[in-house]
Amino acid sequence: MDEATLHDLMSRATDWRDGDPDPRTRAELEALVVRAASGDDNAVADLADRFTGPLRFGTAGLRGALGAGPNRMNRAVVITAAAGLVAHLRARVDGVPHLVVGYDARYGSATFARDTCAVAVAAGCTASLLPGPLPTPVLAFAVRHLRADAGVMVTASHNPPEDNGYKVYLGGRYATGPADGVQIVSPADRQIAAAIAAAGPASDVPMADGGWETLDDNLLTAYLDRAVSVVRPGPRALSIVATPLHGVGGETLVRALTTAGFEAPYLVPEQAEPDPEFPTVAFPNPEEPGALDLALAAARDRGADLVIANDPDADRCAVAIPAPSVDGGWRALRGDELGWLLAEHLLSDGVPATVDGEPATVACSIVSSQMLGRIAAAHAVRHAETLTGFKWLARTPGLLFAYEEALGYCCAPDLVRDKDGITAALLAAGLAAGLAARGRTVADALDDLARAHGVHVTDQLAVRVDDLAVITGAMRRLRAAPPVRLGDADVVSVDDLLIPSAGLPPTDGLRLRTADGVRVVVRPSGTEPKLKCYLEAVVPVSPDASGAQLAASRSGGRQTLSTVRAELAALIQG
Repeated sequence: MDEATLHDLMSRATDWRDGDPDPRTRAELEALVVRAASGDDNAVADLADRFTGPLRFGTAGLRGALGAGPNRMNRAVVITAAAGLVAHLRARVDGVPHLVVGYDARYGSATFARDTCAVAVAAGCTASLLPGPLPTPVLAFAVRHLRADAGVMVTASHNPPEDNGYKVYLGGRYATGPADGVQIVSPADRQIAAAIAAAGPASDVPMADGGWETLDDNLLTAYLDRAVSVVRPGPRALSIVATPLHGVGGETLVRALTTAGFEAPYLVPEQAEPDPEFPTVAFPNPEEPGALDLALAAARDRGADLVIANDPDADRCAVAIPAPSVDGGWRALRGDELGWLLAEHLLSDGVPATVDGEPATVACSIVSSQMLGRIAAAHAVRHAETLTGFKWLARTPGLLFAYEEALGYCCAPDLVRDKDGITAALLAAGLAAGLAARGRTVADALDDLARAHGVHVTDQLAVRVDDLAVITGAMRRLRAAPPVRLGDADVVSVDDLLIPSAGLPPTDGLRLRTADGVRVVVRPSGTEPKLKCYLEAVVPVSPDASGAQLAASRSGGRQTLSTVRAELAALIQG
């Protein structure tokens, strides 16, 4: 870095430090400036990264590493974001806008939530603060329940401990119909980003000392009273081991299950209480290898029937079931598998022809399994595909149920217009208890679906990177020269998802199909520095296929996907 560039960087850093309202991050930045001034190249690089530009506000709101500087999550960034959001609300909503704010138990979350309320009140809005660290679905419920014009959830969901985030919902007088209570999409994200840019430095943003409402437990009770209605009347005998993975969902899940009539689950003690360090897991995501190890060990020790895991903000749900043929005797269901089961369970109970005047619809993302479309057709229900993320799925007109393979399930759209790990857990428990009462298992129900619709085998390749240019380069190479064969079959179609089609907005991704029924979708993650490849093989089977025949078909599908996965990994590496 030349001297002039370094001087400009140091000047911007000291200006930021002087306007930072948080003494902790001021001191952090001051120490970094001193090290950079002394010639520490690592400090200079760190400083440059923090000042490459502001943390981008988009359809996921804000998400990034905690720390000082405009490219980090901190009080100054949150205060400016809140100022832009409330300015946008005041421009769009007649009268006094109402904002409801929730937060998880990550570092900084409670402070960021209170700062948002302070900015809103000072700007002439009314603000309601959730009574403590609670699941994201409770905040999403509160937006609609309170008829708020917007909601903010301070959370980084399943990201690493060093991250935090700021998720925005719109409702009330701002968004109506299927968009009521849903996360932001364009053009709202761009408009809010522009208002944030115009808000000026955090030191110039007025903040109230009080004046917002702190909600009480009645809000959570109202959510739970509605949530338990997803479980149909029936058996409740089930032994459950559950884990919130050090997040905020444990108490809410226990209350939900016991309110619905189930025995209280055994919470994995090492992971039962909120802990922003997430000490027992490498990543606090139930999809990650090892994340469920403690829960599975407890299930084996206790002879449990079901394992339920929520991610730290409890908007996702994972389920594991006994599997005698697998090492350890248990296996976690894939997100698609649980999506199929929940959809079939809901639809088999009978469905209305219309919802809010639209044809009753089940939806999944374009990277989720094709099985849902077959289940929908069997029940004469419309099936829709959207881009990834519940900001798209939840906007589906006539929505009855939606899921995406990343363990997200919307089981009660009239309650929470977003993924909800609590209602998904309730529905899964009801399904398992009903099967057990008939002497059947969750695995049996999966076999039933395979016989009816074919064996669907899914897999995923996720390449985590430190440099986002690796992802850009891989996507460029794949577009320029997509593979002509994958596994043992020719690639028969390549769809560039940047080109709008079938009503889908453009997105950075490629979809490939082979002659033998393999489908691959390659796309960058929207929330993590990963390139993801979603794989599916469909193997036709007889309606009266035996268990052994189903197992052989699944094994063949897995072998095919293993080959495809290795080929894709080589292509991505370049």
